[in-house]
Amino acid sequence: MSTSEKIALIESCMDIEEGTLSLNDKLTDYEEWDSLTALSVFAAAEEKYDKMISGKAQEQVETVSDIVELLG
Repeated sequence: MSTSEKIALIESCMDIEEGTLSLNDKLTDYEEWDSLTALSVFAAAEEKYDKMISGKAQEQVETVSDIVELLG
């Protein structure tokens, strides 16, 4: 999975236009980012890419880059 595919997954879960996010963006800067969106991102990653992210790792996510790195 490419970086752009990972970002597109995040954008889709946030229900924002593709191409909106960049790696250095802080997720809390977007009103669309909340705990339910975070759960949605990690559930989608698990379903689509069979990638399980621990709760502890999820809590430490602050930027788009953090999620991209967790997805491997």
